[in-house]
Amino acid sequence: MIDLVPILAGTLAAGTPLIFAGMGELVVERTGVINLGVEGMMLIGAIAGFAFCASTGLGPAAGLIAGAIAGMAAALIFAILALSLAANQAACGLALTIFGVGLSAFVGQHFVSNSLEGLKALDIPVLSELPFIGPILFHQNYVVYLSILTFFVIWWVLAKTKLGLLLKAVGESPESAHAMGYPVLLIRYGAVLFGGAMAGIGGAFLSTVYTPLWVENMVAGRGWIAIALVVFAVWKPARLMIGAYLFGGVTILQFHAQALGLDLPVELLASLPYLATILVLVVISRDKKLLQMNLPASLGKSFIP
Repeated sequence: MIDLVPILAGTLAAGTPLIFAGMGELVVERTGVINLGVEGMMLIGAIAGFAFCASTGLGPAAGLIAGAIAGMAAALIFAILALSLAANQAACGLALTIFGVGLSAFVGQHFVSNSLEGLKALDIPVLSELPFIGPILFHQNYVVYLSILTFFVIWWVLAKTKLGLLLKAVGESPESAHAMGYPVLLIRYGAVLFGGAMAGIGGAFLSTVYTPLWVENMVAGRGWIAIALVVFAVWKPARLMIGAYLFGGVTILQFHAQALGLDLPVELLASLPYLATILVLVVISRDKKLLQMNLPASLGKSFIP
């Protein structure tokens, strides 16, 4: 008999960094900017959060804040190049990822032997004792609940507020928004910095909560999966949330595969999340009408006021 409880409980935790990074990138792309540096920003956030906690002895909350600040600093480099200097956004994003990989490896070599205490799951009275759903939904650490709250806040802002309409307007036609008196570059700067902070939090979650130790390149492609999730979700937060948990489930499944009796090579199991990413992108790209309906019209195009 397969025990689904640990698999589903692990899925929520595994999907958390994807939610943070994916939601941040979704907001960025809503304004017409595509930042391919999510992987690099997550790595910078991961090492910043871990190094801060290991050096000060403070808890994971401090590490998440440090990761957010580091992610914003990395995003600022991208913003200056891609927005102020109108450089190619794709090239700047790729350069940021390469920079993040190198910087995190350089700084992280001093913290390889360190480990943190991690974060205990919250034991919500009564609810955590419910059969089946109790251990899955109500026995998680607070960062998992923070990611769910983040989803609801971003969904509400994009769907129900004037700010959400403004972000969409800038993404659809920055020239029209500029003509109406809106500070297009300032709005895009804000979105890019927000995306950097979210990616930094996602990275810091990995190094201070999910696996509280430092391993070089520990983000392991999650930044690229987060970018793919935005396309998979056709720029809609609810679909991104579902997608993050689907990919989280695939990631967790590889750890439980042997217990389930699946006699598959370890390398194949490790590649499952990335194979799933490719498969989903191929399926989504076949529906060109759906993509065109939701694709921000100015995505990837520089704006010079």
